[in-house]
Amino acid sequence: MLFEVWAPRAERVALHVNEATGVAYAMERDPARDGWWRCAAPGADGTRYGFALDDGPVLPDPRSRRQPDGPDGLSAVVDFTALPPLREGPGVPLSEAVLYELHVGTFTREGTFDAAAARLPHLVDLGVTHVELMPVCPFPGTHGWGYEGVSLWAVHEPYGGPAGLRRFVDAAHGLGLGVVLDVVHNHLGPSGNHLPSFGPYFTDTHHTPWGAAVNLDAPESAEVRAYLTGSALAWLRDYGLDGLRLDAVHALADTRTPHFLAELSAAVDGQAERLGRPLLLIAESDLNDPVTTTPRETGGHGVHAQWNDDFHHALHTLLTGESQGYYADFAADPAHALAKTLTGGFFHDGTYSSFRGRRHGRPLARGTVPAYRLLGYAQTHDQIGNRALGDRLSAHLSPGLLACAAALVLCSPFTPMLFMGEEWGARTPWQFFTDHTDPGLARAVREGRRREFAAHGWAAEEVPDPQDPATRERSCLDWSEPGREPHRQLLAWHRRLIALRRDPRTGWGTGAAEATAAGRRVTLRRGKVYVVVNASEEAAAFELGAGAAATLLAAWRPVEQPGRDGVLTVPAESAVVLRHASAASGG
Repeated sequence: MLFEVWAPRAERVALHVNEATGVAYAMERDPARDGWWRCAAPGADGTRYGFALDDGPVLPDPRSRRQPDGPDGLSAVVDFTALPPLREGPGVPLSEAVLYELHVGTFTREGTFDAAAARLPHLVDLGVTHVELMPVCPFPGTHGWGYEGVSLWAVHEPYGGPAGLRRFVDAAHGLGLGVVLDVVHNHLGPSGNHLPSFGPYFTDTHHTPWGAAVNLDAPESAEVRAYLTGSALAWLRDYGLDGLRLDAVHALADTRTPHFLAELSAAVDGQAERLGRPLLLIAESDLNDPVTTTPRETGGHGVHAQWNDDFHHALHTLLTGESQGYYADFAADPAHALAKTLTGGFFHDGTYSSFRGRRHGRPLARGTVPAYRLLGYAQTHDQIGNRALGDRLSAHLSPGLLACAAALVLCSPFTPMLFMGEEWGARTPWQFFTDHTDPGLARAVREGRRREFAAHGWAAEEVPDPQDPATRERSCLDWSEPGREPHRQLLAWHRRLIALRRDPRTGWGTGAAEATAAGRRVTLRRGKVYVVVNASEEAAAFELGAGAAATLLAAWRPVEQPGRDGVLTVPAESAVVLRHASAASGG
């Protein structure tokens, strides 16, 4: 078979196959591609191999499809044609999607693709349309979040490797679920990253929180861009995935035209056309910049959707009263912030951000940018795991307030996303955990985590040790909870709300949402549907308009139909969804 590698600075490259036999093949320069080396050698599924540059150590292939012995071991050939065929995904478009963020290593205690696949019927009953897997590239040790991955074309072996991921995707598709994968292009982990030995994959032209930036615009960046784009397309092609989530695109330093995101989105759209099925491209961005999701034809990057942290922050401050850090601007008037995000998308749309000490963001064109191009959520891996104790909302809020959060997320004009276990108000935390095999790196991560939170008043012994296996164990979901109260009631509530969202007869309409809020009371109107949330500690009356009939669709706590005066009384810490005949169907 043909082995190839890009190593533009090397004078000699040798291919080592099944290193124990000592067999090595001198590679030749590819006359058609600068910097590329190639040679033919015997190989089949499972063949171990690596490359030695200028008589140096044998290193794994940058485009390795499998790392059976971890990031520092030899690569292994994967013959995808030998794997069972994949069933096609359901092809649900973004405008109809409900996403569910899932971490393979803690969704079950086993922490494997196969164990996670066995729990997929729960998600079918819940009603979500897509599973969004957190990163699955190889990283040191067995357990970790996945954002310190390396080998961007390979699959973490302890999860089940390439075959395990294929089985998971096939199982999801068989149940009518799409699968979106979180990929990290803005940095690689500090351990097991051998790319700099092969070529200028990184540049000091820009710097990121992780050090030197991925080389997207310095000399020889074309091959680096092709490396990342090729990886993205390989995930979609070889694993039948239905989309990708792009981690922290604001950290992609790129001064070239077109921007890397526009290049990537064009490649993904082309792949979708070739495959004949929709492929989603979703960005995590801190920029509040409409250009991210603006079509390429009108000067944008053409990404299909982006996460909306502003909605999260507004909702979080309304429910919890927290005001530290980036919550400060939202906490000044949470009701106003929430109403603004529900109707306009971004809170910071050119306004002053005290957290950043400057103006931030640009406004979305209301009425022309569909709201579903923003993802709305109350909890994510970041917003839970980056807290000192990894505490979920359920650690602080009553079941009624959790129900209020669910109503605003699942009935919002945004594409909703839940974090695993949120649907039943899981009491298990989701903490930051690592499994670094390098003692020095393990110590640095432990001390850095404690130092970070010491600045916020936490004692060192209160911050969980990321390297302690118990930290990961605490973060695993407890699957006995959904069968007990109040978890059972919360799960039923989420199922009901998702069913209403996905039912075209509900009357959501297609126009812009309208929202009003005061104190801890929120009214959201979409088409004929009113979502009425009372997060206060006392019952409250809401005026919905006199003289029109209303149909009660869902209520967290029992309520009476609005009277002829159009007044609806909602109990404390409760939410109601109803269809009101007086509401315009397009609004």
